[in-house]
Amino acid sequence: MMNIRTLVERLKNIDDLLTTQAVKAVNASLTLRNWLIGWHISEYELHGEDRGEYGRQLFTVLARDLTGLGLSNCNRRQLYRYRDFYRAYPQIVGTLSPQLQHLRPERPTPPEKVGTPSPRSGLATDILLNRLSYSHFELLTELAQPLKRAFYEIECIKGSWSVRELERQIVSLYFERSGLSRDKEKLSAMANAAAIQAEPRHIIRDPYVFEFLGLRPQEVLPESDLEAALIGRLQDFLLELGRGFCFEARQKRILIGDEHFFVDLVFYHRILKCHVLIDLKVAGFTHEYLGQLNTYVTWFREHEMAENDNPPVGILLCTKKNHALVKYALAGMDNRLFVSKYELQLPDEAQIKAFLEDQYRQLQRGQPEERE
Repeated sequence: MMNIRTLVERLKNIDDLLTTQAVKAVNASLTLRNWLIGWHISEYELHGEDRGEYGRQLFTVLARDLTGLGLSNCNRRQLYRYRDFYRAYPQIVGTLSPQLQHLRPERPTPPEKVGTPSPRSGLATDILLNRLSYSHFELLTELAQPLKRAFYEIECIKGSWSVRELERQIVSLYFERSGLSRDKEKLSAMANAAAIQAEPRHIIRDPYVFEFLGLRPQEVLPESDLEAALIGRLQDFLLELGRGFCFEARQKRILIGDEHFFVDLVFYHRILKCHVLIDLKVAGFTHEYLGQLNTYVTWFREHEMAENDNPPVGILLCTKKNHALVKYALAGMDNRLFVSKYELQLPDEAQIKAFLEDQYRQLQRGQPEERE
């Protein structure tokens, strides 16, 4: 007999199972896509008819042409990573289905002559492909020692580590500590006890995955509903204020080093002639938030600022218990005239505070109201 509880449980099991299968399929496709790109680049470097014409400019030319054709994540740095990924894991060739065989290079170099593949770890290649995301492989590829790479492959799969957890374990020298430890099993148990495990919903939020699927960042970022709703309404609020705000981006993804970060809202102010970055935290103010925003402002100053622009401005909004703290990061601007103009043109702190308090109350009650 079925009651409502068993029905709900069965439907949840169906969703869990098929979601997991879908995520694995998407992840495997993305991993193979990047591996195949790396394979073709590696083969071109070895056998390309006109490879001598490009030399060190090869990756720059490829990045320009591929990006121009709309291929995601094909900048110069990523193309190097795809090539290195192929060279570190040439054995993935054995997982190519008959439907993908036509994507191989015409006269490929035998896999055993490529790179330094991981020593035998007892893990079949298809297990690696199905259990690890491309982001996992990217971290593993950076490990030069095959034995070290194989160690983290096993531990990552055994502990179902998330990408962040794998990175943490590598940085904490888990491999080296294991080599020095007398009781390796106990150390492994301790390492996995507090480990952050990977789940399908985490993998689908991977920046590489959602760009591969053609999704917009805000569709998949791990934001709370409250924060997402506030950001959407804040965007409309600032545009209504006028005063020169021109909307440019929401959840603007920027790459700093090897990490992806997201700026909640980006505007260009036509009067101030500068970018205005808005970062919203549904929490009380901390200095860490201000430091993060200042990092975004610095990145925009170096990468997005045009010749006649003024330095970008960052606005940090923090909400907690119906009050707001507004902090401005002036990014080192010392021009008094500009600062005075800035103070006149940007929203008044009291206006933003009142708006956030009002919206925060409404959203907490689950009754957002349209602004007139």
